[in-house]
Amino acid sequence: MTTETNETKPILELDHVSYSYTKGGKKVLRDITHSFRTGEVHSITGPSGAGKTTMLSLISGLANPTEGKVLYNGKDLAKQDRYDYRSHDIGVIFQSFNLLPQLTVAENIMLSMDASGKKFDQPKKELAVKLLEQVHLPAEYANERILHLSGGEQQRVAIARALSYGPSVIVADEPTGNLDLGTQEDIMSIFRTLAHEQNVCVIIVTHSPEVAAASDEVFELAPLRRR
Repeated sequence: MTTETNETKPILELDHVSYSYTKGGKKVLRDITHSFRTGEVHSITGPSGAGKTTMLSLISGLANPTEGKVLYNGKDLAKQDRYDYRSHDIGVIFQSFNLLPQLTVAENIMLSMDASGKKFDQPKKELAVKLLEQVHLPAEYANERILHLSGGEQQRVAIARALSYGPSVIVADEPTGNLDLGTQEDIMSIFRTLAHEQNVCVIIVTHSPEVAAASDEVFELAPLRRR
């Protein structure tokens, strides 16, 4: 009897996935098969128009493939409760952060905790402060308004928010696109710690050669040729 291990069983799989925005329309993705594993940082690269953000939408459960399947723990995501998946199993970090400027840092993080419906064994504010430490921000930032933060600081808060309910998968769309090189390196160190020490599957869409080089695995999407 053999036991499946992390080495043999991916947490997310794209199984012959294609996607078109309209029925019978031009395919944005064509026949993509790829696996993503826990404990690794995966980068998705490729030129503009290759379908990177579309792939992220499929992985995040925001859309279903036109053909093929997206599998989470071996089960077809299209047949699962995708709201439950997005609020429990996967954390999404948007390129524009999508933080609520009228709320404090802690309130932004706690809002995702509330949306998950999960029970927590500590007060949410205390957990939010611990998450700030994890993304290299001091505790006093908890009461700051989002508008008072730099782009790099907002990115860290967005990562903390995505981590707030303990997802198994973190996906990030160009998380270092507008950041200086030093901040980019620090953000990547956070992602690598999440993968290597907390066994999270981290998936990043990026144009940055430095981010790709710091990842464990790089999947390059080629632009589709016209047929």
